Amino acid sequence: MLFSTSYKTIVAKSEALYKVKGSKFFAIAFPVKNEDEFKIQLHHIKLTYPDATHHCYALILHPDKSFQKSSDDGEPANTAGKPILRAIIANDLTNIAVVVVRYFGGTMLGVHGLIGAYNEAGRAALKVSTAIEIIIEDTYKLHCDMAHEKELHRMMKILNAKIISSIYNENIQIKFSIPRSKEKQLNELKVSFFFFTIARYDES
Repeated sequence: MLFSTSYKTIVAKSEALYKVKGSKFFAIAFPVKNEDEFKIQLHHIKLTYPDATHHCYALILHPDKSFQKSSDDGEPANTAGKPILRAIIANDLTNIAVVVVRYFGGTMLGVHGLIGAYNEAGRAALKVSTAIEIIIEDTYKLHCDMAHEKELHRMMKILNAKIISSIYNENIQIKFSIPRSKEKQLNELKVSFFFFTIARYDES
């Protein structure tokens, strides 16, 4: 995943109900961009289901899936959060969270029963969701003399680049983005368009 040019997430929130031995598992899957956004959604879910026995979850962030977090929320260790996490991983998704709300039905499920129930609940919510592939884009900044304006437009067309901003004074300064899959092509073009100064743009 380190050099991936795209990733999959879901379009919108999806929900499913899984029942076993009287216990009800409400699973809610939703796309998220960061942990703060997730915390807001989790708080809202807890307000919606305040009397639930547990609010367990799993969360994966970033195109390379480098951030992974889960919670058993009082269930025996590794019987809830990790099984939900495995359901997300099995669907090759990221920038997504799945929260499973449990209402205890009076019958103990045991460790294996809990693992299976939380995994099945997570899988059920993801099964009714709509996945989408996101193309990863990288942003660059470019400087050149006004004399090379035609070459600049030609290069942008070759790369199918999106111009984010541009400044035309004594020289030209632009910020543009291209799909990560075109990075090799950009590096090859730098040889021919040596009169351009191009560097990756770091928003931080």
